[in-house]
Amino acid sequence: MGDYSKALEFYEKSHQIREKVLSPNHPSLATSYSSIGVVYDNMGDYSKALEFYEKSHQIYKNALPQNHPDLATSYNNIGAVYDNMGDYSKALEFYEKALEIREKGLPPNHPNLAHSYNNIGGAYSNMGDYSKALEFYEKALQIREKALPPNHPDLAHSYNNIGAVYNDMGDYSKALEFHEKAHQIYKKALPPNHPDLAHSYNNIGGVYDNMGDYSKALEFYEKALQIREKGLPSNHPDFATSYNNIGGAYSNMGDYSKALSFLEKTLSILQKSLPSTHPLIKVTKDNIDHVKKKM
Repeated sequence: MGDYSKALEFYEKSHQIREKVLSPNHPSLATSYSSIGVVYDNMGDYSKALEFYEKSHQIYKNALPQNHPDLATSYNNIGAVYDNMGDYSKALEFYEKALEIREKGLPPNHPNLAHSYNNIGGAYSNMGDYSKALEFYEKALQIREKALPPNHPDLAHSYNNIGAVYNDMGDYSKALEFHEKAHQIYKKALPPNHPDLAHSYNNIGGVYDNMGDYSKALEFYEKALQIREKGLPSNHPDFATSYNNIGGAYSNMGDYSKALSFLEKTLSILQKSLPSTHPLIKVTKDNIDHVKKKM
């Protein structure tokens, strides 16, 4: 439901009990660490997420056979944090380890295989290899269409990801088609303030932005921001995405003082939540310089 502080409260209660009654290498302890890691990941605290995922991973490595599905999930989680931190080649390395285990142990239409294909597609997309990204996203979608009900959020994730690649490739009508398919599912399946719904508004706004319809883009970016303001901590990286997009739209509309205000908010959050070498920090600084020159 996107209520991360409440989730953390219950996961930590569960963990306290498990620490008292279980041996230090018990897989249920690893599950606790992993669950806490997921919440920190969703909250944008990536160093904390990595710390808990690695604790979990050490237990799984000691306690489970090397092709166990939980070990694949663990590689996957660590890969996702590196992905969020902008280290895409490192992310790909962990995603591929997860996929290797899953391909050996699961039937070819298992949803977890789709999850792996999806993550690998995301890493290729972030690295700018769009044909490779599309190849893996479509593999994921084929499995999900067979295995899941038509309004399942994971199907929406697939549509969204394919839409994002078409957007990056400049095929905006195709991008809009996939993002709107995703959005219809999210609206039916999720509560109105869920972070994935914000992400969906943001994606649709991005396509309108690229098509030059800046007022329409702004409308969707602001819907995304409203949801995020209700549900996320104030320094969450998703705010940086919202502020950056709104700033970009104002810049494109020629309102440079508004643009500068939003881009400076973006930079402030990114510098607190990401490593100093993350490519987004340099891009944001360049955007600020560009707007200042226009003023």
